[in-house]
Amino acid sequence: MSTAIAATAALAAAFCFAVGSLVQHGVAVRESGKGILSFRLLLSLVRQRRWVGGVLLAAGSFAIQGLALAFGPLTLVQPLAATDVLFALPLIARRNRRRLTPRDATGAFLVTAGVVIFLTVSAPRAGRGVPSLSVWLPVLAAVGAVTFGSAFAAWRVRGPARVGGLAAAAGALYGLLDALTKSSVDILAVSGAHVLATWGPYAMIAVAVAGALFGQSAYGSGALSLSLPVIDTVEPVAAVTISATVFGERLATSAPLLAVQLAGGAVAVVGIVVLSRSSIVQTETELSHRLSRRR
Repeated sequence: MSTAIAATAALAAAFCFAVGSLVQHGVAVRESGKGILSFRLLLSLVRQRRWVGGVLLAAGSFAIQGLALAFGPLTLVQPLAATDVLFALPLIARRNRRRLTPRDATGAFLVTAGVVIFLTVSAPRAGRGVPSLSVWLPVLAAVGAVTFGSAFAAWRVRGPARVGGLAAAAGALYGLLDALTKSSVDILAVSGAHVLATWGPYAMIAVAVAGALFGQSAYGSGALSLSLPVIDTVEPVAAVTISATVFGERLATSAPLLAVQLAGGAVAVVGIVVLSRSSIVQTETELSHRLSRRR
């Protein structure tokens, strides 16, 4: 019974996140005239009730996922919660009044299967409790370089390349946010309110804002059917890689499992490539261009 509740709640979390992303994307596309990577865009979005509703729905998905974790193990809940792309794609097709093609479905399935495999092998393992700032600095520099590079490239390209680059940077930032959250929660558990005297919570706020900036810019730049799979793939890969670097956690317990884990990531990347060439991405891209020309 507990397993059934956990599985149902995890799938409900995936569905809520898919719907919340769909709502945010619709508003972000309409507001994309404010420019990409512009705080004017974020300020405009937070004034839109529909967008705020989408954010609350996506945030609610994490609460539902927490409920799932109360009844089932992380190794069950996390992979099921990663199926949001399978829910999002039919909703996107319905919004655009078109049918999914075999290529669309294949791309979505490959992304989901790859992420699920990666997460299944990436069960958390013991490592450092509270890493020092010197351990964090190389990771912060690496994510900062990825973010800066994506921002620079985004101004020079358009279409799916811009969407993919912005979404990849958002995924890297969200992965960093996951790791920073873990670190701050560990400090909170040991030291209580003393966590406010550390740099972690303030870094979380800065990274969350930067992630929202890149994520919403990716949404506003084109197809959700491309940006969401990229974010869903990059975020867990970044989070696991950062955890291995900062917390000393191992990616896998053996060479065969590591090979399976890397294969899962590769399958997800293949799925993104398939989706980037699919008709649903082309349709969404064309619609976004039409809206841009109207403004």
